[in-house]
Amino acid sequence: MKLFVAGLPYDLDDAELEEIFEKFGTVTSAKVAIDRETGKSRAFGFVEMPDRAEGTDAMESMNGISLGKKPLVIKEAEERSGPPSSQRRPGGSSGGFDRDRRGY
Repeated sequence: MKLFVAGLPYDLDDAELEEIFEKFGTVTSAKVAIDRETGKSRAFGFVEMPDRAEGTDAMESMNGISLGKKPLVIKEAEERSGPPSSQRRPGGSSGGFDRDRRGY
């Protein structure tokens, strides 16, 4: 079960996130999202737990608990549809008209 965890303290790292969730069972991976430009935490992350019952227990037990200033929001991660944001169109275009390339 993959969990989305929001509201993390900005100074929390992967190892600390894993340690928090290990109290509920086996953790396959724990990853805090890092902003590529600043190198700082984006205050959310993902935790994978192979046992669905343990993942559900962690989600129900930790949801709403504050580790810092904000309460945690934990839910089952949704599968992404489409390419990751790093694989957008070349040149940074998000699909809008590009006057230089189309001659408009």
